[in-house]
Amino acid sequence: MAPNPDIRASDADRDGVAASLREHCAEGRITMDEMHERLESTYAAKTLGDLQEVTSDLPEQDLYQYPIPASHPNSAASPATRHSGTDLSRLGGRAVWATWATVSAINLAVWLALAVTGNVVYPWWIWVAGPWGALLLIRTVFGPRGRC
Repeated sequence: MAPNPDIRASDADRDGVAASLREHCAEGRITMDEMHERLESTYAAKTLGDLQEVTSDLPEQDLYQYPIPASHPNSAASPATRHSGTDLSRLGGRAVWATWATVSAINLAVWLALAVTGNVVYPWWIWVAGPWGALLLIRTVFGPRGRC
């Protein structure tokens, strides 16, 4: 819904409504005749309120956004949540370490199961856990700091 229906509509606003009407027609919500009538009304619309009337009986879709006037500082739209690079690096680092620990534990469990059954072999699981763990440790200690 438009924050202020009296704001003048732009060509981009009209094109967005037209695209929405084509999508609704493709989904079977309106017929081709209805779409043509509504397209005429869309391209004749002068305000955002006029555009809203064209699609008032159709479900809303996020194919376009209305501009928010400066007189409405608190909009219904919430700003996108932004994460800093260090937050993402920290979260990604935890996931990588958890993956390493899981894979290493599985390999160790397989090696132990083989050892218990009498098939004792050298600790091959070190070749999986060791180099990977060393690289992760280096990345964690000397990795990016504060980059976005």
